[in-house]
Amino acid sequence: MTQHFFGYGSLVNRATHAYEQAQPAALPGWRRVWVHTAVRPLAYLSVEPDASSTILGLIAHVPGGDWAALDAREYGYNRHLAQARLPCDTPHGVQVYAVPRPKAAAPATAHPILLSYIDAVIQGFLREYGPEGAAHFFATTTGWQAPILNDRAAPQYPRAQKLSAAETAVVDDGLAGVGATLLALPPA
Repeated sequence: MTQHFFGYGSLVNRATHAYEQAQPAALPGWRRVWVHTAVRPLAYLSVEPDASSTILGLIAHVPGGDWAALDAREYGYNRHLAQARLPCDTPHGVQVYAVPRPKAAAPATAHPILLSYIDAVIQGFLREYGPEGAAHFFATTTGWQAPILNDRAAPQYPRAQKLSAAETAVVDDGLAGVGATLLALPPA
């Protein structure tokens, strides 16, 4: 079994993990999708096979093959063997986390996407791939009709990151471009 994983969401943001020697890569044959499952109260990213799509992300080595910490972080997902491509176009076996299709449902008002989660993801794509990478993320992710809870002022995402004004503008412009609907955070 490969000792590498492919991160396509928050794992692209190196500030959200301690996996050293992560490197940019592409994953052909997959696309990102927003899903909800019974094991989490909020919607989150998953991937599903799509022969016409390639997504960008990072691959990283799992030290000593100890998957326990990463599996705990990615609970609700199953690991799948896939072939990522490094910038030099070299194929590399990886494990990719995906929600099992029978357990995946479309996000709903009761199970929205956290804006603080999107912020962390886009910050990672900006740092790894620049504005083109952030645009690629929005273009290769489906499910943007899901409601997005604006928790930016009081982040609920456990690995939330502080964004610069420029990074925030990229997120906001990207969400506007996909027609996303933001919901106000309910009063405490």
